[in-house]
Amino acid sequence: MNESPGQVEQKRMGAMMLTLMWILFLLLLMYLFEGFLAKKSPPIPEPMTVTNTTNSPEVRLQRTREGHYLSTGAINGSPVIFLLDTGATHVVIPLHIANRLGLEAGQTNHSITANGTVTTYATELDRISIGTIELRHISAAINPNTHEDVILLGMTFLKHLEFSQRGDTLTLKP
Repeated sequence: MNESPGQVEQKRMGAMMLTLMWILFLLLLMYLFEGFLAKKSPPIPEPMTVTNTTNSPEVRLQRTREGHYLSTGAINGSPVIFLLDTGATHVVIPLHIANRLGLEAGQTNHSITANGTVTTYATELDRISIGTIELRHISAAINPNTHEDVILLGMTFLKHLEFSQRGDTLTLKP
């Protein structure tokens, strides 16, 4: 039995609608799953301060599921979130956070990052702290090319500390 051109067109249109429905359904599932995962991400861990056997304070951080060391801290007394990065030469602050902290953008520099060369601006932090460890007059860089809400805690801060990793714990000592 031969189908009329109208029936063929109707079947083709039905198949397209069914395909479109499945695509929309899968996109909706992806959207809902991303929202679910975002809610499942744990809060940023607070640094744990302990006193070691020599009576000096240590700050201990737990590694996240993603393998990073994130921590709350402060710059000039304002709360921030740090991502410890031994590969970063400076403490690197996104521009929107630098503006919130009232930091001045100084000399223009060029920094080589994983995403290529970017323009950054030198700044100095009066105080920077993580747990009970506080350092003063630390040079940093303001990066207008990142929009994340974390500050890379690089070597201009970390070089003043002794740090060691055991298992999923990173220990910082002044």
